[in-house]
Amino acid sequence: MANFSKWIGATLGWSFGGPIGAAVGFILGTVLDGATFETFEGERSQTNPKTPTQSGDFELSLLLLAAIVMKADGHVDKREQEFVRQQFIGMYGKQRANNAFKLFKELVQKDHISTRQVALQIRRYMDHPSRLQLVHFLFNIAKADVQVNELEEKKIHQIATYLGINPRDYEAIKAMFYDASDANYRILEISKTATTIEIKKAYRKMVKKFHPDKVRHLGEEHQKGAEEKFKRIQKAYEAIQEERGL
Repeated sequence: MANFSKWIGATLGWSFGGPIGAAVGFILGTVLDGATFETFEGERSQTNPKTPTQSGDFELSLLLLAAIVMKADGHVDKREQEFVRQQFIGMYGKQRANNAFKLFKELVQKDHISTRQVALQIRRYMDHPSRLQLVHFLFNIAKADVQVNELEEKKIHQIATYLGINPRDYEAIKAMFYDASDANYRILEISKTATTIEIKKAYRKMVKKFHPDKVRHLGEEHQKGAEEKFKRIQKAYEAIQEERGL
């Protein structure tokens, strides 16, 4: 618990309070041997909640939203849980991931988490590139059991709306997880009738919007997910170029 308390005190800012703090705080005592958010108040006092989103803020936001999406169809799939666990290990290392996953499993079992309140708190404090990364990760989780079902997609769309993600950006991320004939165009936020100039312009715009450096402040662990999204944009552009013989 010492290592986890050191992390949670040093890297959590605005997520200590509000709906996120309320949803997570009661679980900490069970998961972390009697710890509560008050345990970390001394370290938290050095944190300005108006500073950019930190790794711990992003992680808690992700844990809560992932639990909400995973329960959207009334069934918590073991493949989705395993995907989350493996992603945490890849991002944070085994020890930190194990602590986070304990918290996550408790959140999944929680009867009710307010989607609106949690998402609005995230929207208030989290920068736009980080919110886009959250939506991308939620689709990854939903597809861990082979395909994104209708109820999961509906819940992710609701979350994205509360997060202030515009419809075009949402559809671009969504298209990365569906095998549609126009997926590559939708990823670049254009139609199949787009001209060569419009395609190149759209690609440059998407590269700027989704570049991994946009989430550098979250730490290397979260840049990996951003790189995955970025590579999918590049792949879409290359596929369109090949299709048109450009």
